[in-house]
Amino acid sequence: MEFKQLRSFVTVAEQNSFTKAARILYISQPTISTHIRQLEAELKTPLIIRTTKSVELTAKGQEVYGYAVSILDMKERMVRSCGGEKRKILQLGASTIPSAYVLPEVLPAFGQLHPDVYFVVHQGDSQSVADAIRDKVYDLGLIGMRCSVPGLECIPFCEDHMVFITPVSEPYLRLQEEQDPGSVIRTLLKAPIILREKGSGSRKSADRFLAAMNVNEDDLNVTARINDQEAIKNMVAGGLGVSIISERAARNFRQEKRILAFPLPEGSASRTLCVICRKDFRRSDYAEDFIRFLTREYDRKTSS
Repeated sequence: MEFKQLRSFVTVAEQNSFTKAARILYISQPTISTHIRQLEAELKTPLIIRTTKSVELTAKGQEVYGYAVSILDMKERMVRSCGGEKRKILQLGASTIPSAYVLPEVLPAFGQLHPDVYFVVHQGDSQSVADAIRDKVYDLGLIGMRCSVPGLECIPFCEDHMVFITPVSEPYLRLQEEQDPGSVIRTLLKAPIILREKGSGSRKSADRFLAAMNVNEDDLNVTARINDQEAIKNMVAGGLGVSIISERAARNFRQEKRILAFPLPEGSASRTLCVICRKDFRRSDYAEDFIRFLTREYDRKTSS
């Protein structure tokens, strides 16, 4: 097994395309195909299902992808360490809300103060990010829930609130005028609803809300289960149903008046965004600087 085979496999998996992978790696598409065939032959299992329209990982391919990312990351760390690499690079794992709505705010401001620090951001759901931090794949993780994984330190930095989002239609516009919050929630829970897949912090927050309302998932009219928050917003805006998502994620569509947002009852509508890292790992000075900057930045926003 060679690093170039793993690199070809990982790039194809991430780009969902042999053509794009060849362009990124500056090698020919037949070479990419050869690398993956050699890897499959050595592992004695198919890793990729390739059709004329798509490229998909097999179940075993998804497992091997995780191993391959870890191996390539460790190799890069070893080269940087032994080669005296002077650049300061933080490998960040981030769940949907932090990667889409926190990091775009924070990284430019942090970069102005620390121009010598670079970031590589890997997105996944909260559980997969926590697992990757535990397995020493990333330096730090930003997730949408408190973490109780043994060996990990969890540092809260920001509160997030969940809201019900609905299409902009006459029934929901009238519902905004309803004075009884309980009646509003009961009406929304009867509507067709789009849920996120399990594993995300947003889904765990939604589950806590439903539990507080004594509502089982089986009682809901679930029309879709999707892990992409942008896709959920577009589906709600298009009238497919309602959903429970982060207020941060809903903000741009709400400001553009493409959806309506309804607050959830106090006590069941908030969650904590956290930085996670390994307890047994000595963090670099610039990783510590980033954690301090993140917590101070959101302390300042909360108090202002």
